Amino acid sequence: MAWHIGAPLRWLLIGFVWVYRHTISPILPPTCRYHPSCSAYAFEALHVHGAAKGFVLATWRVLRCNPFNLGGLDPVPLRGAWRPEILPDGRPRTPAQTAGGAA
Repeated sequence: MAWHIGAPLRWLLIGFVWVYRHTISPILPPTCRYHPSCSAYAFEALHVHGAAKGFVLATWRVLRCNPFNLGGLDPVPLRGAWRPEILPDGRPRTPAQTAGGAA
């Protein structure tokens, strides 16, 4: 991972996630509907995608983690992608679903 202008912001955001995971999260009951948990997802998204895209992915994930969503398996997309290669029920995403935007 080469250093670039977004590196300080990336590490600041990762620091916020780390503080949440080690201070606030242990006090609260587990409520995340996804695997990995939203904080683990944010941590990985920031590491893989950087500050801007990692923040967008993590924010979208937290917004989806609510009582109206079933949750399920939702890994961080590979570098360069916006969606993971698998569906929430664990099935692989087909090329039609990847290209057509369905999921």
